[in-house]
Amino acid sequence: MSDNEHLEQEEIFSQVLRAGRRTYFFDVRATKAEDYYLTVTESKKFTHDDGSFHYKKHKIYLYKEDFQEFNEMLKAATDYILEEKGEEVISERHQKDFKRSSDEGEVASTESFTDVNFEDI
Repeated sequence: MSDNEHLEQEEIFSQVLRAGRRTYFFDVRATKAEDYYLTVTESKKFTHDDGSFHYKKHKIYLYKEDFQEFNEMLKAATDYILEEKGEEVISERHQKDFKRSSDEGEVASTESFTDVNFEDI
């Protein structure tokens, strides 16, 4: 077994966040010197036309000396996004079957609709 394979097996603590087609893994691992570091892995499922699928994975390694600054920058970036765009999730626009409203590219809001009871017509 190579050192790299050995390092990948030294999982000390793990958490999983499932988010639609994506899954995020937060794994605490041990270095050769028996210090700890964090790996964050994004795994995204892709389905082929024939029903088969595969996963693409992206991984980052985060070491203790970077934790404080990383946390500060992550908080600043997420706070900025929420302040600028709010908490509404608009990812439906990126789905394959999304249909844009023909009204100058704007998505219709249900707030201006009136409830109609067909018995009243």
